[in-house]
Amino acid sequence: MTDPGREGQDQDAYQAPRSVEEVLASAVLAPAQSLWTTEASGSVRLRIDEDCPEEPVTIHQMFLASVQKYGGLFALATKKKDKWENITFSEYYHCSRKAAKSFLKLGLERFHSVGILGFNSAEWFISAIGAIFAGGIMTGIYATNSPEACHYVASDSRADIIVVENQKQLDKILQIKDQLPHLKAIVQYSEPLQKKLPNLYSWEEFLDLGLNVPDKELDDIISSQRPNQCCVLIYTSGTTGMPKGVMLSQDNITWTAIHASRAGDMQPADTRQESLVSYLPLSHIAAQIYDLWTGIHWGELVYFAQPDALKGSLVATIREVRPSSHMGVPRVWEKMMEKMKEGIAQCGYMKKKLVAWAMSVSQEANQRCANKDGEKPFLFALADGLVLEKLRAELGFSCCQKFFSGAAPIGSETVQFFLGLNIRLYEAYGMSESTGPHFMSGPKAYKLPSCGKVVPGCKSKLADIDADGTGEVCFWGRNVFMGYLNMEDKTKEALDEEGWLRSGDLGKMDGEGFLYITGRIKELIITAGGENVPPVPIEDAVKQELPIISNAMLIGDKRKFLSMLLTLKCLSNTETMEPTDELSLEAVEFCQVLGSQATRVSDIIGGRDKSVYQSIQEAIGRVNSRATSNAQRVQKWTILPRDFSISGGELGPTMKLRRPVVLKMYQSEIENFYKD
Repeated sequence: MTDPGREGQDQDAYQAPRSVEEVLASAVLAPAQSLWTTEASGSVRLRIDEDCPEEPVTIHQMFLASVQKYGGLFALATKKKDKWENITFSEYYHCSRKAAKSFLKLGLERFHSVGILGFNSAEWFISAIGAIFAGGIMTGIYATNSPEACHYVASDSRADIIVVENQKQLDKILQIKDQLPHLKAIVQYSEPLQKKLPNLYSWEEFLDLGLNVPDKELDDIISSQRPNQCCVLIYTSGTTGMPKGVMLSQDNITWTAIHASRAGDMQPADTRQESLVSYLPLSHIAAQIYDLWTGIHWGELVYFAQPDALKGSLVATIREVRPSSHMGVPRVWEKMMEKMKEGIAQCGYMKKKLVAWAMSVSQEANQRCANKDGEKPFLFALADGLVLEKLRAELGFSCCQKFFSGAAPIGSETVQFFLGLNIRLYEAYGMSESTGPHFMSGPKAYKLPSCGKVVPGCKSKLADIDADGTGEVCFWGRNVFMGYLNMEDKTKEALDEEGWLRSGDLGKMDGEGFLYITGRIKELIITAGGENVPPVPIEDAVKQELPIISNAMLIGDKRKFLSMLLTLKCLSNTETMEPTDELSLEAVEFCQVLGSQATRVSDIIGGRDKSVYQSIQEAIGRVNSRATSNAQRVQKWTILPRDFSISGGELGPTMKLRRPVVLKMYQSEIENFYKD
């Protein structure tokens, strides 16, 4: 292991001096002239200033400081054969060093990457940290990627080693390995190897490879690393062209994990150990910063969900481990809401009435005390104790104190439903290029429907502000990325001359500093008449009017009028997660209230069910009646035969709507709207 002298240096480096001058004088950084680079081996100037004077540290320094504080505490928990197996922070650190030595043995070159392809696990975390300790760059690959998409990422990032979960992911890499000149080895961390192949290792074989690599060899590489060098690549999902490799420095990661996370009120483990369930894709910045990096700094206990978490086992895991905080993307919160509504719908008359009363009391109390720690009324305490506590326990949230939503905008119906359960969803807003959160809601910064205030230490501004006070949201801070790998033009597009990151999102700021996102510039619909229409508010309004609607997508760019594609709420195949023809319980109930007998999507579409069509038309009429201008009214709509899904291609890995893909897929339906 590392010698005590070096540990002392690492610990000293971790203590932040007071002034910016002292920080700059004492920080050991790689030489850098610019705030950005597009080379994997490049380095950047850090945005250290009066607002953000913290000492820059490497990932190794951050991890070592945590091991010294929390070494004996459990860090990672994995369920094997119905039993949770835990490893401590000390064991986690030693395993990461072991993995690093094995990567060196396999020939990992400085600033080349280790690709990781698979579901969240202790091995995923250990591979990620091991790759960085060994001087490589950690690159997550979405488990839903096709072999071609895997090839693009592995080739662009110069992957020397790819770590895969199982045979299914291995097959993708075997199809493309001959087109990857840098690839030296593949490691499989779950399931026994089906067949022995050259340069393919099981996880156990892999960890033994580096046993005779000397500690000094690894320590020399670790001590040569600088906070302003690249250590992580996050590939954007590529909804508008090829995915871009977002280069994040060690300082991007450690500063965000140590400082930005304070906005979420995370507690250090020596005060109270936080726990969470890891299930969202780690190749996405939201889960990676929340589960992996923040977890190390605060000494959190991370429970790994089962690989079929999003197919239905997630709530069972949450119920079992009862985490202290939970993060979901909007679609996950929506699915939980739909499941709860179905459960409530099946209750008897009196219980239904009781739940409705308790939820309305909670919504009212929460909205009244939105930003105050004031006493909530007696009636609320009664409703919470009698009803809501039990409902939260059904979801596994009996000990959960913080609930976060990120990666896409969340609908107001979902926010209101959870307020009814006395659950405040704290929205985080940022992007891969800002290492995750740049604005956060939290106990001290909560105001609906904003996504909170700028993270302390970061800055923001609005560019090109219009008459309404809406402008493009721009970011500045230690969390702003280094640049896009091998893409100079795209990097210059994203950063203005002063180094501000342009988000591509439109927003407004109120007098208290709360940010309200109104839409994306690229998603803004500009009609043939030149009217700017942000689609999300109209789509949300339609969904709120119609509990039967799952997805609504507004059409109208360069068109004479607005139209809309709609999908109905339906059940998913529990194995493939593909949407089925069977309507969800909520959708069936909606139909029954109208006097319709429909139980399938195919019973309704094509105008087969007049009562449902009439109800949708009336709801769209109500939305239109609130439109600010004639150009913002939806003139035509259609119901598609199947709901959007990840497997269908309409949704990205974090269940975000991929508008350009939908436009292509349903081109003929769209053209039908505009036939004279």
